[in-house]
Amino acid sequence: MQDFHFDRARALLAHAEEIVDAQAVQAAVRRVADTLNERFGNPDDTAFPLVLGVMGGAVVFTGQLLPQLRFPLEFDYIHVTRYGDDDHGGEVVWKVIPRPNVAGRTVIVVDDILDEGQTLAEVKRRLLDMGAAEVIIVVFADKALKRPKPVQADIVGLTIPNKFVVGFGMDVYGYWRNLPGLWVIRQEDLKAA
Repeated sequence: MQDFHFDRARALLAHAEEIVDAQAVQAAVRRVADTLNERFGNPDDTAFPLVLGVMGGAVVFTGQLLPQLRFPLEFDYIHVTRYGDDDHGGEVVWKVIPRPNVAGRTVIVVDDILDEGQTLAEVKRRLLDMGAAEVIIVVFADKALKRPKPVQADIVGLTIPNKFVVGFGMDVYGYWRNLPGLWVIRQEDLKAA
C-alpha cells in the first residue's frame, strides 16, 4: 500500500512545471507581512487583531508569516474545507469552528489560496454572524478565474493562473504541501492518479 502512495505522489509531480520558485514565494510572504505591519503596526493601538489560520493548507504560509509580523496579535485556527481528498470543490465542511472570542474583534483570516471563493465566503459570513467587527481575508495565492468570486481577498501574496497548483501548503490528494515553490500539475496526470 505504501508503495502505491509513493508511486502515485511521484507520478503526479513527474511532469509538473514550476511556475513560482522558492525565492519568489518568500518575497510574496514578505510583501504580505509588510502590508499587515503597515496596517497594524501603530504603537498607539490598544486593540490587536485575532489571526485565524485556515487548516490545513494555510499552515505553511501562516507559519512563515507570523514571525514577520511586528504587532501584538492573538492566534487561533479554524478548519474548513470543500476538497477533502478530491481535486474539485464540493460542500463546505467545518471541522473546527471559530471560537466565540471573535466577537467585537478585527479578525485576519489567513489561507493558502483563493480559488472559487465559496469556502472563504462562508468563513467570512460565519465570522461576521458571530459578531466580528471586521474580517480581513489574507491569501498567499489568488487564482485568476474569468468569473466573479463570492468574496475578494483584502491582501494577496501573488496571483496565479487558473491551473491545478501544489506546493507551499497546497496539495494534490494530500501530497506535496511541502514543496517550497509552486508547481502546476497537468490535468492528464490528475486523471491518471
